[in-house]
Amino acid sequence: MSLYQRLGQEVGIRTAVDDFYERLVGDPQVAPFFEGIDLPRLRRHQTALLSQVTGGPVEYSGRDLAAGHAGLDITDADFDRVVGHLVATLTELGVAEDDIGAVGAALATHRGEIVTAPRRSS
Repeated sequence: MSLYQRLGQEVGIRTAVDDFYERLVGDPQVAPFFEGIDLPRLRRHQTALLSQVTGGPVEYSGRDLAAGHAGLDITDADFDRVVGHLVATLTELGVAEDDIGAVGAALATHRGEIVTAPRRSS
């Protein structure tokens, strides 16, 4: 059984995405990234992207991650905060720990495309 199937296919992924974005827009640290954004459209794109990367029969046709996050000055802390919200969402929905880890690992491979803030020197 694919990760897509274990997550409940498109309906399960859409449910997770909806909850996930509610958490993001309610978090003062990351909510500003979503001001002025067409959230229904973003949710549809996110559902398609997650469906594709988890083995579903969906082809994502949105912008690539680097283009979509360019100029947002997303920090490593912002990225980690968002991943934390995703983990909380999946946990609350009863997703198995191994599957949550697989989703997190998939996201981690894209950190460099999403984190766009200049690195500060120590």
